[in-house]
Amino acid sequence: MKLQAVELRRIRLPLVAPFETSFGVQTERDVLLLKAVTDAGDGWGECVAGEEPNYSSEYVESAQHVLIHHLVPRLLERDVTADAVAPALRAVHGHNMAKAALEMAVLDAELRARGESFGQFFGAVRAEVDSGVSVGIQPSIPELLSTVGDYLDEGYRRIKLKIKPGWDVEPVRAVREQFRDVPLQVDANTAYKLADAEHLAELDQFDLLLIEQPLPEEEILAHAKLAQTVRTPICLDESITSAQWAADAIELGACRIINIKPGRVGGYLEARRIHDLCASRGVPVWMGGMLETGIGRAGNVAMAAMPNFTLPGDTSASDRYFHRDITQPFVLRDGRLAVPTGPGLGVSVDEEYLDSITHWEGTLGRAGTRSVS
Repeated sequence: MKLQAVELRRIRLPLVAPFETSFGVQTERDVLLLKAVTDAGDGWGECVAGEEPNYSSEYVESAQHVLIHHLVPRLLERDVTADAVAPALRAVHGHNMAKAALEMAVLDAELRARGESFGQFFGAVRAEVDSGVSVGIQPSIPELLSTVGDYLDEGYRRIKLKIKPGWDVEPVRAVREQFRDVPLQVDANTAYKLADAEHLAELDQFDLLLIEQPLPEEEILAHAKLAQTVRTPICLDESITSAQWAADAIELGACRIINIKPGRVGGYLEARRIHDLCASRGVPVWMGGMLETGIGRAGNVAMAAMPNFTLPGDTSASDRYFHRDITQPFVLRDGRLAVPTGPGLGVSVDEEYLDSITHWEGTLGRAGTRSVS
């Protein structure tokens, strides 16, 4: 399969409501999309890098730049399969999210060409996956309880609460007291220090599924020390950027659960390696979320149907984030999302709508490079 061209575009996709994280508030997504044009057909990819380098060092402008100048040129006019993408790009250090988007587009084209779905390719064992939802830091505890109640009424099967110093034990206590049986976990987004271990141990009383990434990403050993004080399972997110990091963290006792985000680790193929490694070590995994459009959500839902994804992921319905998605929407039914069954990602992109929200586009390959504002 020869990669003849790569079309890139940036879109502005408004969010249903401001999305508050430990890093700030977002009102829209500036999303970088790719289309791989091959002699066997086309495939779509989505870059999950945000507008600011606050989740990782990557951000959408840097991803666009490295794709144009360093990644795509290494693959153009070459016979390529998804398996060959990572080796071909290895000389470029870092930039996992940009690499993942390119690999995703090639994989989508490859699978569409042979009539195989993402779910089939990754060995999905479920036709639907349990859906959880992430709840940002709210202005008050009553507003938090109202928000959580609304999501439970919609059918979500697990609640994740964002926490930070000053917003942790009491909000979690309030949610647990009001919603006694709900599967509940918390996400700290690296906001704490090892010196906070005794304080974080206060969360043990609330029967949480896990505490996600309490310490900075490079502090693997500190997470192992934290796990000696906190009984609630530690889950790593930002720290896990490859199967090797996952293996090291498990060996050190730094985590008992791992969050997998394909974009963070360099693509779905590396994500599969992490899944398989964790399965062999008895470490459950779950699918994280990065405010993906229907393109990225399709791949994530398919991968979340693999055997060792035993916890509900952040695979929320499309209307959790967007008034209108760029594909057919993912709809919550009985707290689950259906795994796409069509070839490749199994979704169709609404290109007319896409054109209306595009603020930059360019093509590398046969047509050269162009851009519009």
